[in-house]
Amino acid sequence: MIKEHFFHDSGLPFAMCRYSKNSGQHFKPHIHETFSIGAIDQGQVTYKVGKQSRQLLPGRLAIVNPEVLHCCNPDDNCQRTYYMLYLDIDWCLQVQYALWGNTVFRPVTAILLEDNAIYHEYLTTMKSLMTEEADKLEKECTLVKLVESIFLSTSEETILKKKSSSNIDRLKHELIQDLEIDISLREIAKPMNANPYTLLRNFKVATGITPHAYRLNFRIERAKKLLQKGVDVSQVALECGFYDQSHLHRHFKALTAVTPKKYQVNFVQ
Repeated sequence: MIKEHFFHDSGLPFAMCRYSKNSGQHFKPHIHETFSIGAIDQGQVTYKVGKQSRQLLPGRLAIVNPEVLHCCNPDDNCQRTYYMLYLDIDWCLQVQYALWGNTVFRPVTAILLEDNAIYHEYLTTMKSLMTEEADKLEKECTLVKLVESIFLSTSEETILKKKSSSNIDRLKHELIQDLEIDISLREIAKPMNANPYTLLRNFKVATGITPHAYRLNFRIERAKKLLQKGVDVSQVALECGFYDQSHLHRHFKALTAVTPKKYQVNFVQ
């Protein structure tokens, strides 16, 4: 049975996702205003960009620059299952600026990326973007990492990266405020008048982790304090910015090797 699903997170307005399962539909050549990345995990298709033609198989990514005529259709009328990610150009430029310091979007030089590791990173990222059980900062950091990998693998690095103030201490301060709120890196960076993805790269260099991981650790620390006071686990989840008790449970156990309830029993008799 054919399944079509489109997903757009209002907190991440620069990204649109599509998932099509068991589709045999054919497309006429068309263009997008966005920078687009596609992949199949079932089937085989012929991917055409301008006068170029390639076979798109699992393990490969189709890369489409904005306003480029293209189409991607299944071979021999077979069905295929695929993902598509559409990214606003202004957002992509911010990621490129963090890499190279360019002020105009640079189209990539390849239409097909054959890199199994990046392919699986793409699938993981798409599933993260299309789930409700991930906060905006987590999704955003995951997406930036993927897009950086794609740009670095499909572009000629000819622009020197500009030096910029890291604002690391200020970013750390902002990340541990209002832990119950779901916030994006763009929202944190705006008062600093900073490129959010330059901040992201500098933060990772300085700390070894992403801003999301840093904020998550402080959420867990806050959860520990509330659990020690006997606060109900479901209430702890809400006050620490988790969607529900199971969301807290998963991250708490990952960082402490025990469940919230097992941790709490040590303090509340």
